[in-house]
Amino acid sequence: MNRDLRNQSVLVELDGQPILKRPLIGVTMGREKSQRFFGLNLFIMNQTYVRSLEALGALPVMIPLHMSEASLRGIFERLDGVFLPGGEDIDPSNYGEERHPLLGATDKERDRTELLLTRWAIETGMPVLGVCRGVQMINVACGGSLVQDLHSEFPELDKHDYFPPSFERYRISHQVAVEPDSRLAQAMGRKHEVNSMHHQGIHRVGFGLRVVARAEDGLPEALEAPALPFAVGVQWHPEELAKTDQMSTNLFYNFVEAAAGDWREQTPHGWREQFIVGCRAYSQHSGAPVTSSHYTGNGAPADPAAVTQCA
Repeated sequence: MNRDLRNQSVLVELDGQPILKRPLIGVTMGREKSQRFFGLNLFIMNQTYVRSLEALGALPVMIPLHMSEASLRGIFERLDGVFLPGGEDIDPSNYGEERHPLLGATDKERDRTELLLTRWAIETGMPVLGVCRGVQMINVACGGSLVQDLHSEFPELDKHDYFPPSFERYRISHQVAVEPDSRLAQAMGRKHEVNSMHHQGIHRVGFGLRVVARAEDGLPEALEAPALPFAVGVQWHPEELAKTDQMSTNLFYNFVEAAAGDWREQTPHGWREQFIVGCRAYSQHSGAPVTSSHYTGNGAPADPAAVTQCA
């Protein structure tokens, strides 16, 4: 999918007739105080995410913070898909834990906004794609939890925190093994080299989710909700690789195509009720203490007994 679809009026057409319209994709934002405009409060987001989505046929819209729940719901109901970008650490109060000494910067307002949007998307079956923080947000929204600092809690793991400015964002850091029956494998194949810019990771896997890719050290690198038309999160940054890597481009296009499709009809009957009940039960599930056995690289969920209970 090397075409630039920005100038097309529809995503797919046949014999001059539109088959799929270009979907409206909501992209959540961060915030910071401006250095240029004397401390003015700004909403921000990496342009690469937006450009990658537009190039593959999406109509991206930025979703600001500090909106009321009613306003967010009104925005959400006009969307065809939700994209969750990278960013700050997620506050551990969202998954019932105390702050680790090495927890990085957090933004509770961004957490609130993304948790609402992510839960609504998964409840309704709306396609969602999460990148880095985004896969972690999907997991937390489904009642899962995170390892707050990988290398202090699991020193046996390989290095995953190849952060700028010491390293380029597109630097290839390691390989991931992808489950062959996953949506991720349809885009990226069984093995793929990825970049890596994170110090947190998936701990207890949330309700309805499955680990579908792992790093060479066994660390979970991608999650999917198999019951849904498209709910995928990856721990790396494919937007940086999509400029030169066809498979990373495929991942974005498959998301855009799913958002343009009949995902409402493809979502299982009764899923919303199952998700609400299961997620509530799962968020109350304490889970076994994390040990290195969770990262065996065998493709199993991090807490398989609990996933079975809540699925």
